[in-house]
Amino acid sequence: QNCLNKQQLLAAIRQMQQLLKGQETRFAEGIRMMKSRLTMLQNTVTKTTALDAPAVSCPDLQAPVDGQKFGTKYLVDHEIHFTCNPGFELQGSSMRMCQANGSWTGEEPQCKGISKCSSHPCQNGGTCVEGLNRYECLCPQEWSGTNCQYQTQTAPPAQSVTSDSAFSRRPRCAKTERSQHCSCEPGFHMSGTVDDGLCRDIDECEVYRLDGGPRLCVHQCVNVPGSYRCACPRGYNLLGDGKSCEDIDECALSQNNCTRGTTCVNTGGGFQCVSSECPQSSGNISYVKTSPFQCERNPCPMDSRACHHAPKTISFHYLPLPSNLITPTPLFRMATASAPGRPGPDSLRFGIVGGNNRGHFVMQRSDRQTGELILVQSLKGPQTIEVDVDMSEYLDRAFQAKHLSKITVFVSAYEF
Repeated sequence: QNCLNKQQLLAAIRQMQQLLKGQETRFAEGIRMMKSRLTMLQNTVTKTTALDAPAVSCPDLQAPVDGQKFGTKYLVDHEIHFTCNPGFELQGSSMRMCQANGSWTGEEPQCKGISKCSSHPCQNGGTCVEGLNRYECLCPQEWSGTNCQYQTQTAPPAQSVTSDSAFSRRPRCAKTERSQHCSCEPGFHMSGTVDDGLCRDIDECEVYRLDGGPRLCVHQCVNVPGSYRCACPRGYNLLGDGKSCEDIDECALSQNNCTRGTTCVNTGGGFQCVSSECPQSSGNISYVKTSPFQCERNPCPMDSRACHHAPKTISFHYLPLPSNLITPTPLFRMATASAPGRPGPDSLRFGIVGGNNRGHFVMQRSDRQTGELILVQSLKGPQTIEVDVDMSEYLDRAFQAKHLSKITVFVSAYEF
């Protein structure tokens, strides 16, 4: 009897243990499900809060008086650039960037007038007098011209019929009953007395230059007997209007000496032989040349962050410009295009990342998929300037790829 009671008691204990184990399992499963639901709810609330949170922006910025502002976005990491009009120089920051705390970097820009006389434009002892955006030179008696650069002619040129028959000629005279009338051919003027008169050539080039009249020639005026002609510098042809100059394209006409392996680029008045080289391999970052002016990065190892952040493409561009080009003027555009079947970037960032004269340019977005490099300060030639700009692509705020454009600007010595 005692043995039977012990077996029944053990069976009851085992049954209770199994019941408690099942309850414990269901309780633990309930706890796990509760934790999972709480985590999902937390993520949903966090994401909704992040989406609903207003983007940080900085206060509105105005263009300085007598200056210009480039850029219209006031969100974090966006840049605003400033330049001054001709005759003014910038004081303060030429670029200000919106920070995460809602304030701008740098100092407020101001445009201060440049003294016209500070460059000492008056020559040969002339005195400079300031005016409103202009200056005037008070010249000594023996000098004339805007900058006192011309020696005043106090006596007629020492020319004679015998020494230069082309530029000085006998007048045409007709005698009447009581007097004699003499005249000169067009382009000549009478010099001397009535009895000993001489027709001397009018130097149209000098007359127009001294009087400040319209330019007779785009480049050089050459005086000829009774008239004038225009001449162009080497590398240009005179156009049909007789005053304008047109650049000769030495590359298209095969009038260049570029060797094999280089490419001819036409410039104002000449040409350049260029060779675009891909960067040398560095670690696991290497490039292959896919065209004369483009390099593409070889595939990166999955775990190489440095390789993925290196430029995916590098392109080379060569721009010929005339001297003293009116600004602002767009020079170059960068745009993105997604491959078929793949989502394109939903955000782009543009910037100037290198070069030897970056202060003359700004990079700004022109539309959702395009950025523009804009010349904001005139360039005086001849000179060669390099500027590097990049475009970074983002998808859901995650970096995707970077593209680099290396731009070389060949500035001509002439304004045409």
